[in-house]
Amino acid sequence: MLFARAGRISSWIAPIQWKRFADVLVEVGLHNGNPRLIYVHVEVQGQYDAEFAERMFVYNYRLYDRYRQPVASLAVLADDQPGWRPDHFSLEALGCKHQLNFPIVKLLDYAEQIEQLESCKNPFTLVTLAHLRTRQTQKLPQERFEAKLQLIRLLYQRGWERQQILDLFAVLDWMMRLPANLEQKLWQEIHTIEGGNMPYVTSIERMALQRGREEGILLGRQEGRQEGRQEGLQLGKLEGQAAILERQLQRRFGNLSPSIQQQLHSATQDQLDLWAERILLAVSVEEVFKLD
Repeated sequence: MLFARAGRISSWIAPIQWKRFADVLVEVGLHNGNPRLIYVHVEVQGQYDAEFAERMFVYNYRLYDRYRQPVASLAVLADDQPGWRPDHFSLEALGCKHQLNFPIVKLLDYAEQIEQLESCKNPFTLVTLAHLRTRQTQKLPQERFEAKLQLIRLLYQRGWERQQILDLFAVLDWMMRLPANLEQKLWQEIHTIEGGNMPYVTSIERMALQRGREEGILLGRQEGRQEGRQEGLQLGKLEGQAAILERQLQRRFGNLSPSIQQQLHSATQDQLDLWAERILLAVSVEEVFKLD
């Protein structure tokens, strides 16, 4: 059976059902002056997946196969199951063994370290805090409002560059959604924090958000039925969110092509959420809109 033709053997192999798109891949040099480059692959996983370790293994060897350089794979586990900690995958047959051991970061482990995270100036701690606070305040809008406002205050206090503040603000804003009344209150608080001297969240962005709300209300009223009002409000909200994301993309990457603008303004809520998360680490517009 071992000597069967390759075509016959391959017909027995079940195809992999998931698509192979790594979340983040960066090329870095070493601090010690060694000219050798290595690749750092980061995979963020938001829920339990029985095939996750295998996927890490496949990404790692496929990346090595493509670039012929060492690849360090790191998993960021953002799920809500404390006991799920996949950190290796191995295959063995007839004396041949392939194994990948990879480091993991479990965001739940930091749930009891909120004060330490708040005092740390690493930008990723702010994203970690937003993730933890979002989970902790599900169905608790007032608590989420207070948590989000606190994180925005921290963002303004860090002394980071303008673009970094804008990027991180976009992540916080999309992760920690609020009801319309609390969202309006939040923008008022932001205006007070800025005090007219720190216009990181510009008046144009605030106007885009408000325009999205107003258009949604207008569309809903024109429908004259509850269903119409609900649909109109949702359409207006999407348009406002698309306008903000478009603004962020233009600041980061320059003018956008007509096709990208069309994608933005015809996107679903899930698509807008995904693109808003990717913009933090993307190095190009194409990376933000890559296929999944």
